Amino acid sequence: MDQIKDKVILITGASSGIGEATAKLLAQYGGKVVLAARREERLQALTAEINQLGGEAVFHKADVTSSADMEKLAQFALQQYGRIDVLVNNAGIMPVSRLSELRVADWERMIDVNIKGVLYGIAAVLPMMKQQQAGHIINVASVAGHEISPTSSVYSASKFAVRAITEGLRQEESPSSRIRSTIISPGMTESELLNTVTSPEVQAMAGPIKQLAMSPNAIARAIAYAINEPEEIGVNEIILRPTAQP
Repeated sequence: MDQIKDKVILITGASSGIGEATAKLLAQYGGKVVLAARREERLQALTAEINQLGGEAVFHKADVTSSADMEKLAQFALQQYGRIDVLVNNAGIMPVSRLSELRVADWERMIDVNIKGVLYGIAAVLPMMKQQQAGHIINVASVAGHEISPTSSVYSASKFAVRAITEGLRQEESPSSRIRSTIISPGMTESELLNTVTSPEVQAMAGPIKQLAMSPNAIARAIAYAINEPEEIGVNEIILRPTAQP
């Protein structure tokens, strides 16, 4: 994983799950990880753990639903390291439910975190990457961004949007600015996503689903693979799911 060494990598949603696993793995490969999330205590503990193991990590509290917070995160990374090589837009929520439940507040939160959060992250780093004439933006979508099931309508819509945004970015920037774009679409994964579910029906269904979940380390390895490819190679999309997931 020589291409990861010394790269400055911003990771949102880094306090748990996929974000935490990705931070640990990329730091192990020599990346300089800048960790962001809302839970500062978790970030502080993870940063200390990575540094104690010989990696290099710093953290900055940020809410992806705030464009101002994301701008401050990018500026923090620049002050620390002078450049931004990779953004992993990982923060997301999944309060799935049937449309007929009319959980409008959940719909709004998914739009704010899953769509606006990705856009705010891109807006924060893209000017610097264009100036560098290099960079890599990795957006974590979902298998739900490829298919729709009962209860997933709005969540799937948000992840379809992530895929559209990422592909649009690739077409706009890869040929001229050499900025790479990657969509990572995981299936069922061990994470705190199910904790965001407010629908009693979906909560009742969650038990059997959890048994299929794969480790977040699998997604971390996919992200590392995409980053490690030479800059003239764009890994545009990776879909991975537990073998047993229908």
